[in-house]
Amino acid sequence: MDEEYDVIVLGTGLTECILSGIMSVNGKKVLHMDRNPYYGGESSSITPLEELYKRFGLPDSPPESMGRGRDWNVDLIPKFLMANGQLVKMLLYTEVTRYLDFKVVEGSFVYKGGKIYKVPSTETEALASNLMGMFEKRRFRKFLVFVANFDENDPKTFEGVDPKVTTMRDVYKKFDLGQDVIDFTGHALALYRTDDYLDVPCLETINRIKLYSESLARYGKSPYLYPLYGLGELPQGFARLSAIYGGTYMLNKPVEEIVMEDGHVVGVKSEGEVARCKQLICDPSYIQDRVRKAGQVIRVICILSHPIKNTNDANSCQIIIPQNQVNRKSDIYVCMISYAHNVAAQGKYIAIVSTTVETSEPEAEIEPALELLEPIDQKFVSLSDLYEPIDDGTESQIFASSAYDATTHFETTCNDIKDIYKRMTGSDFDFENMKRKQNDVFGEDEQ
Repeated sequence: MDEEYDVIVLGTGLTECILSGIMSVNGKKVLHMDRNPYYGGESSSITPLEELYKRFGLPDSPPESMGRGRDWNVDLIPKFLMANGQLVKMLLYTEVTRYLDFKVVEGSFVYKGGKIYKVPSTETEALASNLMGMFEKRRFRKFLVFVANFDENDPKTFEGVDPKVTTMRDVYKKFDLGQDVIDFTGHALALYRTDDYLDVPCLETINRIKLYSESLARYGKSPYLYPLYGLGELPQGFARLSAIYGGTYMLNKPVEEIVMEDGHVVGVKSEGEVARCKQLICDPSYIQDRVRKAGQVIRVICILSHPIKNTNDANSCQIIIPQNQVNRKSDIYVCMISYAHNVAAQGKYIAIVSTTVETSEPEAEIEPALELLEPIDQKFVSLSDLYEPIDDGTESQIFASSAYDATTHFETTCNDIKDIYKRMTGSDFDFENMKRKQNDVFGEDEQ
């Protein structure tokens, strides 16, 4: 413990584990500590089921109808992976996929007027969808063709749109799309949580819709993947990667003090010893004086004995309730997985509802989503404060991750990882570079 490290990482949430893996691959000497006896911090999967009941302070133990406790792995934070998204690239490039198996999520749905509909994202689906009338479909199809052909490096594909100036609101006007279509395009395809995106230049939105379509094209049913045995497998995969490259792991290590000299970090004190370091990465819970509260997320884990109605009996799906449909500022999300992913007992389903809290009665806010899930066997409600770092860490060399938001995918988490990487190293995170470094260690043949 009394050693000198390049980087010390506190907390084994996904963000921290990916960064410690990347830093180890980059040749840094890394020490990774967590005060908990298990991996994953906020983003862990809880098993057996008895442990989940205990964690939420329920007086009883699970009834026998719930099956064997150890058949359950329940995520505290529900998220899916975009098949063509940044996290999958990180998994592929770092070879962490060796340790994991994924299944495609069976469907993506959107809520309109109290009912749920499959999200149309290809031309054929758009033409068959009940979400829109006949003329609307043609206009939406034109819009999808425009997005598919759009290439930010080729002005010939812009069709009079300036990606760095034209707002998304104006792009929708250009294609004459109605409010309902705008709702599901912005929230179910581009996956924005609020409508703020309408008045900023359209480039990011177009790229987000392209990511959705390209992810969908990989496997056809939906653009999302989910790991067997739950999301808790992800941080552990990156932890193994870090260990292969010489990273040191210590669970169950209380952190007594972050040692500073002249305003920057020089080490971490635990159980009377000090490990010295040049840089520190941690989740907000380790440095509460350096983070501020940026809101709250409510998450409700629901155990069901049936698939969700109107989803074609899918054993996994996502439902997005756009804010306009329920008079809110931010969307409500439902992630549903089941025994097919080895996270629940036979015939059981886990649906997790989440949203950004907007009122003093968070449970009332998610009522529209809970109605879609009835009957519910058991609910577990959690309210989490969202913390974000006060400064960028360049002076103190303490780099804090942001809390996991209400979105149902990992793109925002990956942006945070790339942002921290850039602040720590001064250069952009380069996927190709990761690959080259790995080849140096494993040799080309084993890739």
